[in-house]
Amino acid sequence: MALINLNAASLCTLLTNVKQIPHLRPLVMGIVNVTPDSFSDGGNYYNSEAALSHALALSDDGADIIDIGGESSRPGASPVSEDEELNRVMPLVEALVRRGILVSVDTTKPAIMREAGKAGAAMINDISALQHEGALDAVAATGAVVCLMHMKGNPDTMQKAPYYDDVVSEVEDFLTARAKACEDFGIARDHIVIDPGFGFGKTTEHNLDLMRALPKLRDLPYPLLVGWSRKSTLGEIAGGRNVADRLPASLAAALAATNAGANVLRVHDVKETLDALKVWRAMNR
Repeated sequence: MALINLNAASLCTLLTNVKQIPHLRPLVMGIVNVTPDSFSDGGNYYNSEAALSHALALSDDGADIIDIGGESSRPGASPVSEDEELNRVMPLVEALVRRGILVSVDTTKPAIMREAGKAGAAMINDISALQHEGALDAVAATGAVVCLMHMKGNPDTMQKAPYYDDVVSEVEDFLTARAKACEDFGIARDHIVIDPGFGFGKTTEHNLDLMRALPKLRDLPYPLLVGWSRKSTLGEIAGGRNVADRLPASLAAALAATNAGANVLRVHDVKETLDALKVWRAMNR
């Protein structure tokens, strides 16, 4: 039997509103990587005190939800044991939930999903779309919202010459199938979010093709999460910018995704993204 997850219920209300009300700004999800090796900020918040301070700062900046990750998904990242990931993630989840902050946990491990749900996490954000054994059952038992992401291969292989006959159709078909698997398992439709997985097993051209097709994905009956923040495609488009210099490109991508119908933006720079969205909303009201 699923837990009664009041935090997930609150998040479902927010997601339903932003999906259905025109010109309402997307929810902004602030990223906290409790890892030594994430591509953008690996090591900056590996210390639990630093991670909590950063998460609270993002919340104060206006983040609607904080996404906590304890295992890097960058290309070639080393896997992390279940115990290590629990030790990295759970103290932060518990501290934020106690403060009434909506929390998402970025994990592929069913055991982490269960513990995060018990602690009151509102969302499970799974780059493998609950394909691992026991993952569907784990999320169903927590009552949490789930974000299903498309990824070609796995973090170790995903950027080794990814190929698609039709990237848009493949991503749409995959996400539709995974969402159906969730619903068939008893996860409510309003508890499902989809993510096309920009940068996960995709070339720059694949990413741009998907971006142009975002309105098609927006028409599926699930809120749409988009994560462009600081990604290498943006650096490439901007002329070779390194990670530290990708804020303008990230804001441009966030606004483009918003115009295309994104319901949630997963970002590192919450304050700057919200400023950009305020201007966007004023000009489109």
